[in-house]
Amino acid sequence: MKYNLTAIIEKEGDGYVSLCPELDIASQGDTVEDARKNLVEALELFLETASEEEVGLRLHGDVFVTRVEVAVG
Repeated sequence: MKYNLTAIIEKEGDGYVSLCPELDIASQGDTVEDARKNLVEALELFLETASEEEVGLRLHGDVFVTRVEVAVG
């Protein structure tokens, strides 16, 4: 089975943190590509070992990533 999931990657300190919001699973790496690869590995391990029930409980259907403008003052 294949899943099409979202990866959000942001710089944190000297490295990068990656997050899959659909399953609330995170990882990290020294580079963007490392963080992405490590997240894919973490997702694969979770999906291989979790029960269908657990996957169903954690899997969020629609995730929208967008930017918003916020006015202050």
